[in-house]
Amino acid sequence: MQATLLSILGLALLGTLHAQDSIPVQTDFQQDQLTGRWYSIGLASNSNWFKEKKHLMKMCTTIISSTTEGNLDVTSTYPKGDQCVTRNSLYIKTEQPGRFSYTSPRWGSKNNVYVVDTNYEEYALVATKISKSTGSSTMVLLYSRTKELSPERLEMFTQFSKEQGLTDDEILILPPTDRCMADAA
Repeated sequence: MQATLLSILGLALLGTLHAQDSIPVQTDFQQDQLTGRWYSIGLASNSNWFKEKKHLMKMCTTIISSTTEGNLDVTSTYPKGDQCVTRNSLYIKTEQPGRFSYTSPRWGSKNNVYVVDTNYEEYALVATKISKSTGSSTMVLLYSRTKELSPERLEMFTQFSKEQGLTDDEILILPPTDRCMADAA
C-alpha cells in the first residue's frame, strides 16, 4: 500500500515537472527588446477570478522595463468601474532566459512566467502557471505594440491557449477601449 502511494505521488510529481517543461520559451530571448509599452489584446485563464470577472474585462496597457538586477518591472493599467487601476509586478529572472518567477503579495500565489513567442515589434505571447494553496491555474496573455493584431496572431493565441488545456469559454479577445490608455503613458 505504501509503495503504491509513493508510486502515485512520484507519477504526479513527474507529471507536474513535465507540464512545466511543456511550455516553450522564446528561442534566443532578448530581454531588452521586450521592454516598452504593450497593449493586452488577449487573455485566457482557467482561474475562478477570470470566470467571475471576464465579462467586465477590457484591453489594458502594460509597461515592461528591466531593473538593474536584470529582472522585469511590469506595470499594468486597466479600467475598473469608473477608475483606472495600476498594478506593479516584479518578475524575477531565472537561469532560463525568457522564464521568470513572481510571487503575488496580494494572493500569495507562486507564478512561473514564460515568454513563449515574440517578434518584439508586433506581439508577445506569455504563459503563466500559477500555484497557490487552493490549487493551480494557467493564464495566457497576448500583448501587442498596437491596439490591433492580425487575425493570424489572434488565432495563434487561441490555438496556444487550447494547447495549454484552456477551453473556448476560457479564452477572451479583450474589447478595445480608450479608457486608461493615456494614464499608462
